[in-house]
Amino acid sequence: MRDKILQDIKDALQEGDRDGVAEKTRFALNSGVEIKAILDNSLIAGMEIIGGKFKRNEIFIPEVLISAKAMHAGMAILEPYFTKHGIKPIGKVAIGTVKGDLHDIGKNIVSMMLKGACFDIEDFGIDVPPEKFVDAVKTKGAEILVLSALLTTSMNSMRDTIAALKYAGVRDKVKVMVGGAPVTQGFADSIEADGYAKDAATAVDKAKELLSKAI
Repeated sequence: MRDKILQDIKDALQEGDRDGVAEKTRFALNSGVEIKAILDNSLIAGMEIIGGKFKRNEIFIPEVLISAKAMHAGMAILEPYFTKHGIKPIGKVAIGTVKGDLHDIGKNIVSMMLKGACFDIEDFGIDVPPEKFVDAVKTKGAEILVLSALLTTSMNSMRDTIAALKYAGVRDKVKVMVGGAPVTQGFADSIEADGYAKDAATAVDKAKELLSKAI
């Protein structure tokens, strides 16, 4: 029975059934299924399957976005119980589209995927100046910064942000990951970013990798 309940949540998530995920998550809680099991075996596991399909081009951004929203419906029900059950975020991330760029679809998906992987996310939105990322490290303890850009003209804002981190004396306190359509591994290397992700699913893997190196 327990396994079927967990599988039903995972199936609903993959189908992008937001109401179904919420309803089945509540049912799981009321049936005595452990919070961590619902999180790990249904929500996170379901998003990992979605991420794998996205990497293999079996599904595309709209499907990922729908499933991510379904996952958030389940997370919203579980989150009030996290502290009581000793569930902590695996890392603190500040994410935003850099200054001069107003695009946010890709950034939003990365943000959702990271939250689904149990990262603590602060999403600054679009047109984010370097100083805001610096403040996230200095006053909010961000361990990873995720910088997004869709315009080639805004890519230099990524360079400016890393320069600002150095000037503020906090570059060694945070890992910086960059991504977006025009961004390449070569560009990431040229601005001394710690990581590059070509898509949302890869971003989750890279964030986990960077976090493990920081520990």
